[in-house]
Order: sequence, then structure tokens, then C-alpha cells
Amino acid sequence: MEIYVGNLAYATTDEGLRSAFAAYGEVTAVRVVTDRMTGRSKGFGFVTMPDAAQAQAAIDALNGHELDGRTVRVNESQPKPREERGGFRGGRGGGFGRGDRGPRRETRW
Repeated sequence: MEIYVGNLAYATTDEGLRSAFAAYGEVTAVRVVTDRMTGRSKGFGFVTMPDAAQAQAAIDALNGHELDGRTVRVNESQPKPREERGGFRGGRGGGFGRGDRGPRRETRW
């Protein structure tokens, strides 16, 4: 079961998150989401626990409790429906259109 953990302190690391959840059972994966440009935490992460009962026990125990000085929000991760996700929607690109630059001028050599 994948678990969402929100409102993390910026100082929370993968290992800190793993140790908090390991008290409730086996943890197979942990990822604190970071900004690509700065490398700083975005304040949320994901924990994967293979046993659903252990995962639910961790959710019940940690939701609303303090971790690294912040009250965290913990619940089962829910994927967004396809139509709500962002992504490529087309548009002007690739340099083929003139856009707002006015009419094309002919160049004679």
C-alpha cells in the first residue's frame, strides 16, 4: 500500500521518514519529493508498506502527530483521475507559426 505523507518539515529526509514508519511494520520504499532545481523538499512524500494492516496501523498512529516539528497528514495515496492530471495539451510551439509577430516578410536575394 502506498501512503501519502503531507506537511513534512523541509529538513525531513527519506531515512527519517523510513524510521518513523518502520516502527509499525516493513517499509519497502520511501521518497520525500524534492524540487528539481533547488533539491529542497516540497513538504510531502510517499511511503510503501507491503502489508495493508501494518500500513493502516501506521496511518492511524501517525496522522495528526508531530514529525520533525510539524504536524503531518498521513493517508492512503489516491491517484488523480486522468482528466485532472496536468500534462501536454498542445498549443503553439516548435517555431512553425508566426504567432503575434505580424505578417511574414518576403526576403529576396
